[in-house]
Amino acid sequence: MHRLLIVDDEEMIRKLIRKYAEFEGHEVCEACDGMEAVTKFRNGNFDLIVMDIMMPELDGFSACREIRKTSNVPIIMLSARGEEYDKINGFEIGIDDYVVKPFSPKELLLRINAIIKRTAKDKAEEKKNEVVSLANGGLVADITARIVYIDGERIDMSPKEYELFFYMLKNKNIALSRDKLLQDVWGYDFFGDDRTLDTHIKILRKSLGRYSEFIVTIRGMGYRFEEKPIQS
Repeated sequence: MHRLLIVDDEEMIRKLIRKYAEFEGHEVCEACDGMEAVTKFRNGNFDLIVMDIMMPELDGFSACREIRKTSNVPIIMLSARGEEYDKINGFEIGIDDYVVKPFSPKELLLRINAIIKRTAKDKAEEKKNEVVSLANGGLVADITARIVYIDGERIDMSPKEYELFFYMLKNKNIALSRDKLLQDVWGYDFFGDDRTLDTHIKILRKSLGRYSEFIVTIRGMGYRFEEKPIQS
C-alpha cells in the first residue's frame, strides 16, 4: 500500500481519483488548495502527489516549488490547459508527469502505479556506485549520488531530467526509439501527447550547455546519446 496526496479545488475530481486509487489498494489523503497541500505534506509521509495547477490560496506550481525545497517525492500535475509553456514550467520545477483535463482515471492510475514502481527500482539501484566521465572530464555524471558536473561546475536538474539523462548515458551510442524512451523512463506505454518526451529533451539539452549536441535526433525514430569532439 502506498500513500497518495490528491490536491484539487474540485471535490468531484478528488473523489473520483480517490475511488480508483483506493480500489488499487492505495491510501489517499486530500487537499483542496496548494497551501493545504504543503501543510499536509510537511506533516505526513507520501509516496506520490497528484497536484492541480489552478487553485485558490496557492497555485500548484508554487506548491510544487515549496515541496521541492525538501523532497523529491514524485508529483503528477493536473491541468485544464495543455500549452507547452505550462508543461515546460512544470517539468523545470521538477514534476514527474503532466496530465491534461479531462483525463481517464484508469490512465492516471496506470501512470501513478508506474511511477511508484519505477521510484522503488531507482532506490534499489542507488546502492550501486556508478560514475560516468565524458569529454575528458568535462561532463561527469555521478549516477549514484544523482550529481552532474559540467566543466567542473555542478548543475541542477529536475528528477525527470536526471532519469532521462542517466538512462541515455547507460545506453550510450544506442538508437533509442521514442516508444522505448517513454516506456523505460516513464514506465508505461505513453497515451496521447508524446511531445512530453520532446519537451524533456529540450530542457535536458539546455541544461547540458555546450554538450547538448551529444543528444542526437534520429528523424522519425527517436534519439541517441553519443560523445562528440568539443571545440575549446
